[in-house]
Amino acid sequence: MPTDVLVLGPLLRYVDETSAAVWVETADGGSVTVRMADRTWSAPTFRVHGHHYALVEVSGLEPGSITPYEVEVDERQVWPPEDSPYPPSVIATLKPGKPLRLAYGSCRTSVGHDEKGNGTHGVDALRALALRMAGSEDTRWPDLVLFLGDQVYADETTEAMQEFIESRRSIEEPPGEELKDYEEYAHLYTLAWSDPANRWLLSTLPSAMIFDDHDVRDDWNTSLAWKQKMDATDWWHERIVAALSSYWVHQHLGNMSGEERAKDVLWRRVSDHEGSDEFDLTAFVDDLSERVDRDPEEYRWSYSRDLAGVRLIVLDSRAARVLDPDRREMLDVGELAWLDEQMTGGFRHLLIGTGLPFLLPPGLHHLEAWSEAVAAGAWGKPLVRVAELVRQTVDLEHWSAWQHTFQRVAAMAVEVADGKRGPAPGTVTFLSGDVHHSYVSEVRRRDGSRIIQAVCSPIRNPLPRAFRFLTAVLAYAVAGPVGQLVSRAANVPRLPFHWKKLEGPWFDNAIATLEDREDGLLLRWEKGCVGDDPAAPWLETMAEELVRPRRRTS
Repeated sequence: MPTDVLVLGPLLRYVDETSAAVWVETADGGSVTVRMADRTWSAPTFRVHGHHYALVEVSGLEPGSITPYEVEVDERQVWPPEDSPYPPSVIATLKPGKPLRLAYGSCRTSVGHDEKGNGTHGVDALRALALRMAGSEDTRWPDLVLFLGDQVYADETTEAMQEFIESRRSIEEPPGEELKDYEEYAHLYTLAWSDPANRWLLSTLPSAMIFDDHDVRDDWNTSLAWKQKMDATDWWHERIVAALSSYWVHQHLGNMSGEERAKDVLWRRVSDHEGSDEFDLTAFVDDLSERVDRDPEEYRWSYSRDLAGVRLIVLDSRAARVLDPDRREMLDVGELAWLDEQMTGGFRHLLIGTGLPFLLPPGLHHLEAWSEAVAAGAWGKPLVRVAELVRQTVDLEHWSAWQHTFQRVAAMAVEVADGKRGPAPGTVTFLSGDVHHSYVSEVRRRDGSRIIQAVCSPIRNPLPRAFRFLTAVLAYAVAGPVGQLVSRAANVPRLPFHWKKLEGPWFDNAIATLEDREDGLLLRWEKGCVGDDPAAPWLETMAEELVRPRRRTS
């Protein structure tokens, strides 16, 4: 658990060839220092809702170097712990020419790693990865881990979180066992990131993140009707502001490069502050969160990185939604224009990370497209409310339920794959989570780059076995003929292409790894396993898929 000085972290966030960002939460205000041998970098803390944070920008590193580091708060060493059983935390900068190796996944609940926790939520695949890294001298670690949403569950809380809530307020009053304010979000992140093994992993493996619905609430921004229902409660406003503000602090801040942070409207408030007093960002981050909730174009949560000849685009598929039924879009105008600029060729692979799968099983895709059309009045006004109820109840709100945006992004992907936006990459690959099962699908094409959907979900939040069977039957069998039939009847736009499942579905807790190799893009799913000792899990390969490009690129 946290020390009395270092509450949370260090988290190693954005890392490139010569720089790194180290994030921490401290118990009090002060100065945070990252130390490497005889070199140091420091930053003052800033305050949000009474919590103290710092992001230390480490610069001037050697490309391809692997260097141990320590963290000090007001000249007192607080990391690593004196009794740590794990190796020293290191900053491994990117090495020019080294092929990308990226781990990814989504949906991770934070419960104990004992027999009880494993019995209710399965083995934590992230923790199994941490123990493998800590116990191995193999330097072929991932260059980056990408969390594709639902790192924290604000609406489905654990016993530990509920105990904290009950210590502050009555759990019998709305929002009950769900989170209410920033203080509760801060505690939720502490529960999520404090397990010693995972904490060590996050201190030594760079991470990139994006939210999904459970970071805020199930079905977040499904439709205008959903938002109006939530806005009518007396607790939602505080909840959404706390969700977005805590997300900026705990997740988004570390997604940005140094140059991007220097331009960020909130970070400039912190970095431009003069004086010895600790800067209080609370009013500014809350104000931005309120404005973002009203108008998604106020701020962009999406980002893009170029890594060893591979472009990674990480998309916000939640807060950027336009809910007006007359111009319903998954991505607002500015977001879509930004994505259009990022979707280019000239890379070995183009990766698009989005919490929600872009390509669902085809039958389910048709059903979601049908639900959107009927909710918009395609079968008359009497069925609009029924369709809206079904949409919210069954979570029919993936990319396929935002047909206008789906069609436009699909067209961009095809243009990249056909070499119309620069030299065609080996693949155009969508990386996703959310659906609590993993699979890989491919668009049916004879020429050009291969277009792939690779899903890894959950890291630790498996479906009950009965629901696994039901999900497989509905998504991969029943939904097929029914979906096509009803979508045609509702005049849903024709598919821009057809796709098929290559492998899956798999329902175990898992972490996926993507490797850029000379012979193609290797995708590997590994599940967490445990023996007699529930606290000593390991990873076991569940499936592999080598996606060989149809034609090589430079």
